[in-house]
Amino acid sequence: MIVFVRFNSSHGFPVEVDSDTSIFQLKEVVAKRQGVPADQLRVIFAGKELRNDLTLQTCDLPQHSTVHIVQNRLKNDQKWEKSEMENVCGIPISEERKGESLTRMDLNTNLLPSNSAGLAVILDTVNSSSSSLSDNSGASSHNSFYVFCKSFCQAVKPGKLRVRCKTCKEGTLTLARVNPSSEQVKQSSCLMPIPHKKGPSCWEDVLVPNQITGICQSRNCNGEVAEFYFKCGAHPTSDSETSVALNLITTNSRCISCITCTDVRSPVLVFQCIHRHVICLDCFHLYCVTMLNDRQFVHDPVLGYSLPCVAGCPDSLIKELHHFRILGEEQYNRYQHYGAEECVLQMGGVLCPTPGCGAGLLPESEVRKIVCELSNGMGCGFVFCRECKEEYHDGECNTLLRTQGATAQKGYEVDAHAAIQARWEEESKETIKRTTKPCPSCHVPVEKDGGCMHMKCPRPQCKFEWCWNCGLEWNRTCMGDHWFD
Repeated sequence: MIVFVRFNSSHGFPVEVDSDTSIFQLKEVVAKRQGVPADQLRVIFAGKELRNDLTLQTCDLPQHSTVHIVQNRLKNDQKWEKSEMENVCGIPISEERKGESLTRMDLNTNLLPSNSAGLAVILDTVNSSSSSLSDNSGASSHNSFYVFCKSFCQAVKPGKLRVRCKTCKEGTLTLARVNPSSEQVKQSSCLMPIPHKKGPSCWEDVLVPNQITGICQSRNCNGEVAEFYFKCGAHPTSDSETSVALNLITTNSRCISCITCTDVRSPVLVFQCIHRHVICLDCFHLYCVTMLNDRQFVHDPVLGYSLPCVAGCPDSLIKELHHFRILGEEQYNRYQHYGAEECVLQMGGVLCPTPGCGAGLLPESEVRKIVCELSNGMGCGFVFCRECKEEYHDGECNTLLRTQGATAQKGYEVDAHAAIQARWEEESKETIKRTTKPCPSCHVPVEKDGGCMHMKCPRPQCKFEWCWNCGLEWNRTCMGDHWFD
């Protein structure tokens, strides 16, 4: 495989390696080429400094990935070596023995915490079989991010989250620790506090500027603010090729049925309503086209023309309008034309009724005879009545024509039972209630999947051993009375 290396922010050069090549072996290759000691190099990828003992595969470095390698800025090499052994990127090696990837992070922790003390950690275990769900994009089901690739794919694709220094725009920044969110604190036990975490934990950390800090390792930069961006994960990308994050689209790891077709598919779009209704991408496409044909998009003075939850939930308008890119090029162009037409109508204008024209006209309010002028090659020359949109005539408009034009619009209807089954959070909570019990020490929901009554909390910071039957710390009485009940 080929990995592109940028040494001290210079132009990248390719390095041929194997997937089981260690980070230290990569350092040795670069050190030999650049004429510097390998122990003075630091490898940075996606805001993380990679340890020597990790391999490219465990770091989730796919083909054609770009890594930054910088020469250690510390003057005392022994001080750096000691620091590296005791602490890597602020996390003791004993606490983190395997690589992590920003590509696989779950940023939905503002809904359900996923890393330490929360519901999603159990859902991931319960729904481990969900990895068999097919992804329309052909990607593996662990992808947490989806983007719309405008440059090459022209479609919704799995995305890669990347980070760079806001000051120098280089990927040589390593993320600093951040305080745990209020939701995580609420979910944790007073006996087992959640440690500080590195990097983003929710979409707000990524989409809102200046939320996360770090340390830029570039020699000529002292930047301390992280800037996140997304790339398409379906093909190699250059530094300038970025994609728009579709934060409402996610892998259906909880096997929630679509609110419209009731099928369990992946990926899905989760509306920002109170119930977090789920809809598959095919049904979302149909929903958008139907509302576009009926001219029922909702105008918001800040967002523009958007759509609410398919079930009509209040305060659920889609805020990132790039989600409508799912419609495809032709329908998305229709959506943009629709916005321009609605703007003309709100200004008191009219649209030319000639098929294939539709030019926006702004005549005086009292004018009834409208001429679609041929100026600038936009009009068609048709002369029509402002009231009935037919060819201009004297006298009153035909009543039959006015009745035919006044067709009632019908909203996109959803079955009530399907709306209940398609709730992203409610269905998850019900699953937890049926299949889990809270750990007596840290209260993390734990599932019992067969076996004996001797339970061990899966949370690394807890690992409390307790009895499933009586909820007490595991003891000899439980062992003798109901170990295998």
